[in-house]
Amino acid sequence: MQTIYWLLVALMVVGIIGSVVPAIPGASLILVAIVIWGFVRGSFATISVPLVVTAVVLLLSIGVDFLAAYLGAKRAGASKWGQIGAIVGFIVGFLGLLPALPVGGPLLGMLLGPLLGAIIAEFLYRRDFFLAVKAGVGIVVGTVVGNLIQGLLAIAAVVVFLITTWPQVFGS
Repeated sequence: MQTIYWLLVALMVVGIIGSVVPAIPGASLILVAIVIWGFVRGSFATISVPLVVTAVVLLLSIGVDFLAAYLGAKRAGASKWGQIGAIVGFIVGFLGLLPALPVGGPLLGMLLGPLLGAIIAEFLYRRDFFLAVKAGVGIVVGTVVGNLIQGLLAIAAVVVFLITTWPQVFGS
């Protein structure tokens, strides 16, 4: 039982990392681990609190993701073109279609792609390089802040799980 517990906690740690790093599932991995624990224990009553908390965290994470990028873009004066450029840049960076990077690979591409995509799209739309750079940086900063908030929410969900399930596995 303890081995399964630690494997599920390891899966949750990957979920925490995924909440901060784009393209890795985050809160959904934590939710899956909690559901698996419910099946292992044979009772969902024992995991009702962490299950509800994690479901709320998952919904909040989705909201934070969109809201943080939107607020970062809006604060920096980005247009819809800049936001679209950031999305396209993220996809291009993630797929590795940026010129070969000597270090970092797709992870660095996921950070540089949205920045370059937003700058290019804003520049094409407004023809003002300074404003384009400002908008690109705003979108990326908003996204990074959103990812950090998602990471904190994921940590909170895992802590609630550990607090509520620890006595089941290791006694009081």
